[in-house]
Amino acid sequence: MILGISALYHDSAACLLHEGKIIAAAQEERFTRKKHDASFPEQSIRYCLQEAAIQLRDVEYVTFYEKPFVKFERLLETYLSYAPQGIFSFFKSMPLWVKEKLFQRRLIEKHLIQIDPEWKNNKQKLLFAEHHQSHAASAFFPSPFEEALVLTMDGVGEWTTASIAIGRGNQMELVKEIKFPHSLGLLYSAFTYYTGFKVNSGEYKVMGLAPYGEPKYVQLILDHLIDLKEDGSFALNMKYFDYCAGLKMTSSAFNKLFGGAPRQPETDLSQKEMDLARSVQEVTEEVMLRLVRSLYEEYKIPNLCLAGGVALNCVANGRILRETPLEKLWIQPAAGDAGGAAGAALATWYQFQNQPRTANGSDHMQGSYLGPRFSNDSIRQFLEKAKIPYHEMEDDLLYQKVAEELKAEKVVGWMQGRMEFGPRALGGRSILGDPRSSKMQSVMNLKIKYRESFRPFAPSILNEHVGDYFELNSASPYMLLVAPVAKKHRIAMTEEQHNLWGIEKLNVPRSTIPAITHVDYSARIQTVHKETNPRYYELISAFYKLTNCPVVVNTSFNVRGEPIVCTPEDAYRCFMRTEMDLLVLENNVLYKTEQPEWSEKSDWRNEFELD
Repeated sequence: MILGISALYHDSAACLLHEGKIIAAAQEERFTRKKHDASFPEQSIRYCLQEAAIQLRDVEYVTFYEKPFVKFERLLETYLSYAPQGIFSFFKSMPLWVKEKLFQRRLIEKHLIQIDPEWKNNKQKLLFAEHHQSHAASAFFPSPFEEALVLTMDGVGEWTTASIAIGRGNQMELVKEIKFPHSLGLLYSAFTYYTGFKVNSGEYKVMGLAPYGEPKYVQLILDHLIDLKEDGSFALNMKYFDYCAGLKMTSSAFNKLFGGAPRQPETDLSQKEMDLARSVQEVTEEVMLRLVRSLYEEYKIPNLCLAGGVALNCVANGRILRETPLEKLWIQPAAGDAGGAAGAALATWYQFQNQPRTANGSDHMQGSYLGPRFSNDSIRQFLEKAKIPYHEMEDDLLYQKVAEELKAEKVVGWMQGRMEFGPRALGGRSILGDPRSSKMQSVMNLKIKYRESFRPFAPSILNEHVGDYFELNSASPYMLLVAPVAKKHRIAMTEEQHNLWGIEKLNVPRSTIPAITHVDYSARIQTVHKETNPRYYELISAFYKLTNCPVVVNTSFNVRGEPIVCTPEDAYRCFMRTEMDLLVLENNVLYKTEQPEWSEKSDWRNEFELD
């Protein structure tokens, strides 16, 4: 058994490996209910050990996903390089590093001993991987490929911000890297900050906002912010950024270049923010396309694996698949730092222990359903203890009834099987709706998720029908590819509609499945497979039989600022706080109209920091 841990920056997680197979993996935020929780993942570790029915002392190695001393070296060298400007950042961060982070081995050992006092005899079994090694291992080793290019891109690890490796069998060879402060992830985060969203969590909002804008600032970015070469390598002009020396992402020169101070969070969005989002998105896509094309030309390897936070940019991923010579693309579903826990464990098994690896053409993430599950018995025990009305149904009746409710434009909370590992809800902890409904997007955004109206929703589609509805000729089980809606399902815009700008475009139906069709006729697709999630597959099949539509709207089971629900208690609380109509907990169906009145001592919105 090998335990991988990522922690102490953001998105802490744990992953347990048995003979190269992932037994369990989960993010700490799901247990603590604190989004992007960076604390030591004690509850995630306890869950993983419980799933395997072992004690921590039984684990052969515990591997941390990065090397703290190397990261400290980078911070110290950066502050010295930017002296005296960096003095305020230095004084703010150094006390924490000296007190805790510099001595992370001691801190990690202390936490592990708290979980199992016998661990004190196993201190020599604590290992440290490199940050981008963990990302790369999480991308290649679970992939279906015997040989592949491995591209990892994020903000920054220790020094590396992008790495290219070649994976063969059970080993990976690093061939190229880009180092701090030059970072595509930090460029994108700078625009996330400037457009008024939260760094390390709001980047996906920038991606969702981009189609409402025009690429007015692309040339300005290329002329001033980033020196982009034909092969995709690049350097940033640090005059425009403040993340090295200061406490902000952008400098006064950046503000001057783009005509003003950053947008204040939660204020109205203007066309400017939409145009900025579109511009940085297009630059990001261009960097990634150039990189991938040049790597293919140099190495002639047709398979690509992706990980790191930038790999969550599913619009860029879709273009890589469509517009490069690559034949196959595989993306780690937990591409961010949480996935580093899986990568650290896998790197230990294959690279440190040199265990054999055989690629069999299918990935080994098991649909990313690696978290806790709850039995019907435990769910009914909770419901009856809390005196919550419910209806128990056999499978066939359950699928039929829920499909009928979806057809009637009801919003359904759906909790089935194991919780997903990674940022996407994939039919284990999802909120579902009818994609044919023209009002579903606004209803779900404003009455269920309590979030910005522009935010798009994703379709879950039976895998065998994906080509009928989307211009995509491959599976997308992890909702990490954006593709155009098939032309036969599109609705042409009138001349008057073409003249609309920005957010005005939101209410124009674009296709026969308007609830999941973005303003540019695209969608972020999840293909559903009977092998990995048979219950979700059967529900969508029942909906297909009723409506002749093999698609449902799928969004994560949470409200804005809240982590995805984990337990039946979490699910019921979210159900009652929102205007969801139906809650399905395994074979138990709860109707909102039958529930007792819900009251809380304080406004629950104060619980969650907005993302």
